Amino acid sequence: MRIVTHTTKIIFTMLLFLSFSCKSGKPLKTVDHVDLKKYMGKWYEIATIPQKFQKGCRCTIAEYSLTDKGYVRVLNSCRKDSVNGPANQIEGKAFVNKQNPAKLKVQFFWPFKGKYWIIDLADDYSYAVVGHPNRKYLWVLSRKPTMDSKIYEEIITRLKDQDYNTDLLVKTNQNCNSL
Repeated sequence: MRIVTHTTKIIFTMLLFLSFSCKSGKPLKTVDHVDLKKYMGKWYEIATIPQKFQKGCRCTIAEYSLTDKGYVRVLNSCRKDSVNGPANQIEGKAFVNKQNPAKLKVQFFWPFKGKYWIIDLADDYSYAVVGHPNRKYLWVLSRKPTMDSKIYEEIITRLKDQDYNTDLLVKTNQNCNSL
């Protein structure tokens, strides 16, 4: 496995875009409560609004762990260009908003931070949906590589209620070799 270096410019550009918020009509609502200890661990990307910094990614996984310094370690990984392609990963950190733990800020390159808002979350932490107030960024995550279609459709309905253009969502291929 190698640390992503050829995507540095793309991620840098992404973080610049994430730092600006072109809000749609109504404010994006986050979940009322997040237990960060329960949120930690491995998440499989089920669907996303495609971004340049994820171009060619298959089998995308995010792993989160709390640090003793009060932030969350973020490790994103994927297979490049095919399910058997080279494994790529990038490490960053997420900073917790003490007043609202559902509103994190993620940083892959100092000093740029992007908004990482948890906008939907299963009571048992089996799935989560992460977005940005500008509604150009969206990730549907699950603890398993697949998601029940009924649950996925319920998420889509709630995303539409939050003014997301769900037609932009693309399902992620998770039929992969382990990362």
